[in-house]
Amino acid sequence: MKPIGLQTHIWSNNLKSILLLAGYPVLLMGMVWLCAAMIGWNGQSAEAGTLFANKFLLDYFPIILGAVLIWFMISYFFHGAMISNMAHAHVVTRKEEPELYNLLENLCISEGMTMPTFHIIESHALNAFASGINDKTYTITVTRGLLNRLSKDEIEGVLAHELTHIQNRDVRLLMVAIVFTGMISLAAQLVWSNLRYNLYVPHTGRDKKGGGIIILLAILVVLWIGYFATLLMRFALSRRREYMADAGAVRLTKNPDAMMRALMRISGRDHIPQATADIAFMCIENSAPFMGLFMTHPPIERRIQAISSFMHVPIPDTLPPVADTRLESERVNPWLPRDRKFRVRQNPWRST
Repeated sequence: MKPIGLQTHIWSNNLKSILLLAGYPVLLMGMVWLCAAMIGWNGQSAEAGTLFANKFLLDYFPIILGAVLIWFMISYFFHGAMISNMAHAHVVTRKEEPELYNLLENLCISEGMTMPTFHIIESHALNAFASGINDKTYTITVTRGLLNRLSKDEIEGVLAHELTHIQNRDVRLLMVAIVFTGMISLAAQLVWSNLRYNLYVPHTGRDKKGGGIIILLAILVVLWIGYFATLLMRFALSRRREYMADAGAVRLTKNPDAMMRALMRISGRDHIPQATADIAFMCIENSAPFMGLFMTHPPIERRIQAISSFMHVPIPDTLPPVADTRLESERVNPWLPRDRKFRVRQNPWRST
């Protein structure tokens, strides 16, 4: 049966996401088995490699499981600080941004939710993202450019979008996906470093220059294939959830026009120079495709069209000017030089 209504779409999407996440441990064990088979082969028969891989997996399964749990524990306790460092964000208090806090607090009260923490990235980019794994660690991060260039109701739509990600537990699923991807990426980098050492440092003995390098290269190929597989799984988690968050934002604010205008203003101005690819993956918009091939988010034009069709409202023809139209460099901002100009990409939605 096809899902009917927003809530059943969310349930269906969460079920598919859980099934997709269940594939991560299977993928991890499969990669360990293949790497062990490569080591066991080492110029011998394929049967010898298979027997070695089976024995290795059975003997070292508790150690592998323990290492994964330790990695998750580190991520659990320190993910907030790590994300802040990757995004170059800082905590902002109610005293510093009272209007921003009031907007989010009203949304949280209407839904009976715990108030997330606020972080701000001092960048001219227009973007935002939610992070965290429980009520104590949920955080909404916005850029300074978003606060300066969007109207009050448009900012409310963006906050509602990120709050919906928290409600739907999207941020928790994405955190798990990022942890698994980072784990495999680290393993691939360690093997690559070892391979380069074996290639450039002279050795005596045939196994170091011959079979050993071939095995390391084969293991590296397996790890990178697994890494790209985890990225594709992350893309599958991300794309449809943006539509769900847009719909949830409209449900919370009862203002589809503001949400569409917010997306129009963000279009083409979302790039945060100092943020990593993992941060861009979590944002409300990421127009830069991964490796120039894969889009992590659905096109903004389709998202706007989806809101328009779902709510039976027309797409705004123009964008009204924001009440305060000064550039960010003209505002009092201790984080940015006063003479820095605001560079805007070409945006088809921009009003003249």
